[in-house]
Parts: sequence; structure tokens; C-alpha cells
Amino acid sequence: MKIREAAHRIGVAVHVLRHWDDVGVVVPDRAPSGHREYTDEHLHRLRILQACQDVGMSLPEIRQVLQRGEPGRTGAIERQLHRIRTQRAQLEDAERFLEHVINCKHDLLTRCDSCMRYAETVRLQQNKQVTPSATP
Repeated sequence: MKIREAAHRIGVAVHVLRHWDDVGVVVPDRAPSGHREYTDEHLHRLRILQACQDVGMSLPEIRQVLQRGEPGRTGAIERQLHRIRTQRAQLEDAERFLEHVINCKHDLLTRCDSCMRYAETVRLQQNKQVTPSATP
């Protein structure tokens, strides 16, 4: 199928498919005329690509993930799992904090040890994420 139909089927603009081809993530076949030709297998790959994007993976990571034998594949997946688990833990902490705030008996949150502990913990976590690692 032609690029316009493939784009329509997976719900993206044509230029997106061209970009994904240009960066080598999903490379369609070429007709003798040079036009891109997408097969059902390409559509399956494109849907997997979208699923990987939905879980926060970058195009270079997705390129590694699409092929089982690709070097660094397991590492890319493990890094994304770590990011997701870290985000989940942060969201659970935020949820507990907000639930506490609803019922907090202090007139000012700054007078509540639990609220202040959470605020300090969040700041420390943000600083760790922003601080560049030392390179030798």
C-alpha cells in the first residue's frame, strides 16, 4: 500500500512515516518508481513503534527494540522499565502526600512534619535528575 493509506491506517501524518523511514526505524519497501510501499508487516511494526512511543521510548531506543538480535536491546528495555518504575513510585508518593494534605490538621503546611518531609524529598529527587553526572 502507498504511504498515504499506511499513514491513514495507523493514524499519523504522511510526514511522520517519512521521518520514521529516514531515521531507519521502520523502512518500507520501494516500488520501481521509488515510492514507498508498505506491507501488513510494516503496519504491524508501525503499531509496535507507536506502542513503544506511548510508554516513553525514543526512536533510537525503538529501533533497538524492534529486532530481537539488535545490540543493546535488553538494556534499552530495562532502562525504560526503570524510568517507568521510578515515575510510578514518584506518583504514588505524590498521591500519598495529597491525600495527607486533604486531612492535614495544621493551619499551614510548613508546620506539618509530614508535608515538609515530602517537600524536601521531592526537591532532592529533582536535584538528582538535573545534576549531570561527572565524566572522567
